[in-house]
Amino acid sequence: MGSVESAAHGHTTATLDPESAEWVRALTGGGTDYEGALVRLHQMLLRVARGEVSRRAPRLSISGPELDDLAHQAAADAMMALTGKLEQFRGESRFTTWAYKFVIFEVSGKIGRHYWRKPDARLDTEDWERLPDRLGFDPAHQVEWHDLIVALHRAVDDDLTPHQRRVFIAIVLNGIPLDALVAEMDSNRNAIYKTLFDARRKLAASLAARGYVNHDARRS
Repeated sequence: MGSVESAAHGHTTATLDPESAEWVRALTGGGTDYEGALVRLHQMLLRVARGEVSRRAPRLSISGPELDDLAHQAAADAMMALTGKLEQFRGESRFTTWAYKFVIFEVSGKIGRHYWRKPDARLDTEDWERLPDRLGFDPAHQVEWHDLIVALHRAVDDDLTPHQRRVFIAIVLNGIPLDALVAEMDSNRNAIYKTLFDARRKLAASLAARGYVNHDARRS
């Protein structure tokens, strides 16, 4: 994998913070230091993965051993990805911060695939109550808020195509990272952006036609 000095694309360990430098040294070396670093890295990634899946657990229909298995899979895949790209670590952040991004990405992707196994799943009450705010709609009164939620529910179900609905729910409601969605759907960022834009425009037009928002919302 190269020497310690070249492991971070031209950065020597002297340019890194001490903790990051030690991670790079151990993971680019050999022997017991290398094996020990792999064990510590896996433990760290698994701890982060467990914390992330636990945070998202209330929104999932899985729990217990299956949820822990998802965390283990995410940690293992993140470790493989990270060690394969170690030479790309440039020291712009701490090594642990850089490592966290790998496992968060894996958790997001795996949770996303869980949702996409049921692409027609309906959103729960809490989801619908957050949706107007996420779309930038701000009714003045509580009654208007309730009516808007009902109208949004109908528009998402009736006016969006299955593909638009899947992208909209994944990004807007479930918070799936764009790159994870792109990888899962074998698409590209521009295509996903366009799908989301078209979905939002359809929803705004539907609500404007029913008198819930003004015509300016059509251009949102």
